[in-house]
Amino acid sequence: MTNKNEREVDELSGTQTTQHEWDGIKELDNPLPRWWLWIMYASIAISVVYWIIYPSIPLVSSYWEGTGGLSDRMDVAEDLAQMQSERAVFGEQLDTSSLEEIRNTPELLEFALAAGTSAFGDNCATCHGRGAQGFPGYPNLNDDFWLWGGTLEEIHTTISYGARAEHMETRFSQMPAFLTDGILNEAQVGDLTEYVIALSGGDADTDATRRARSLYVQNCAACHGAGGRGDQNMGAPNLTDRDWLYGGSRDAIQASISNSRNGVMPAWEGRLDPTTIRALAIYVHSLGGGEEEGR
Repeated sequence: MTNKNEREVDELSGTQTTQHEWDGIKELDNPLPRWWLWIMYASIAISVVYWIIYPSIPLVSSYWEGTGGLSDRMDVAEDLAQMQSERAVFGEQLDTSSLEEIRNTPELLEFALAAGTSAFGDNCATCHGRGAQGFPGYPNLNDDFWLWGGTLEEIHTTISYGARAEHMETRFSQMPAFLTDGILNEAQVGDLTEYVIALSGGDADTDATRRARSLYVQNCAACHGAGGRGDQNMGAPNLTDRDWLYGGSRDAIQASISNSRNGVMPAWEGRLDPTTIRALAIYVHSLGGGEEEGR
């Protein structure tokens, strides 16, 4: 007669079973490896030491602060304070140095570009793209075509005050909507479109271009110039190149003449601190399209 308290022994391994069985598979009562047990015991001991030394155990109205006076939060706060102190030194130099001085000071230039890159990603990339390549209606900042000028100071002014923004000193220009406002009719707008295409070296209708010459002089030359080269002082685009903010197709140009374009760039003064705006200007200037001072 078999004793119920005696556990079955597996025939192959000679190890007692736990008397648990699933689908014909019997569980053996093997002890855990010693090395595994010692690691578990050591982990428990270390955790107890950690609880004593470090802040760890929540109490009724506060928490156990630990005996070691250690705090990751305090360490982070100290690191941030040190970083801000170091940045303040570079920030002060950045605000008071000329472009040439920044270029000749590797550490200062590195700081400005790093800060500008970060600020651009946080505030500008949504419209201009992560690589500053731009999109229709949002300028490409990598080229050498600037509506309001591409020197460091001009870029700084544009970033600070925006374009058609609510700031009192914002960049402002307004092109008439020649068709919508009834200044020109559809035929005249069509001829003027051909004239603008011809200015940029495109394949334009010769007869339409000839008819539109006087229209251009009367309606467009005051801002874009008699030769169509634009005027950065008033944000008037150069019509002789092939860089088009809203597209250079015949339909896009005709739409611009007919309905005008009034894109808005926010003024960052008051939203960003002066040092960040300065760093942004240096970063944008460095992208490859920034003009030299006095150019």
